[in-house]
Amino acid sequence: MPEIQTLSVLDLLPKELAQEAETTRKMLSRIPDDKYDWQPHPKSMTIKQLATHIADLPSWITMALNTDELDFSAQPYTPTEVKNTAELLQILEKSIASGTESLSKATEEDLLPTWTLRDGEQVYAVYTKYEVIRHALSQLIHHRAQLGVYLRLLNIPIPGSYGPSADEMNF
Repeated sequence: MPEIQTLSVLDLLPKELAQEAETTRKMLSRIPDDKYDWQPHPKSMTIKQLATHIADLPSWITMALNTDELDFSAQPYTPTEVKNTAELLQILEKSIASGTESLSKATEEDLLPTWTLRDGEQVYAVYTKYEVIRHALSQLIHHRAQLGVYLRLLNIPIPGSYGPSADEMNF
């Protein structure tokens, strides 16, 4: 009988982070320095706000594994200030390195405790630490696609994500 191999979640998450990081680098690198204040609609984030959030999301892996909650009333979120795409990519690389290192040190048991997102007494969500990590990766993908729409509206070629794009037909 052939031996059956099993994979743990901690075998899969670093690979997924690395794959999404590669696509995210390509997308963020397309932002022209002179478009950071542009937004497609008054209710939309500016490119700077959206891109900074995208670059920061891999660091949520570290936050999830090393804290029990994020309370906006106790720890107001202040995004890192960026002036250009070079600075943005530095933030992304630091964030990816942090998330990757945290995953390399984690155990399966580290993924099980709960983690809470709140603003004082107002609880927005209670997840397992694994679910926070998955949520951060899902947010990365979601907001990266949102950025793709911004770039398309600015007539900036979009790189492929999970296959070719209309602008780049190669994988």
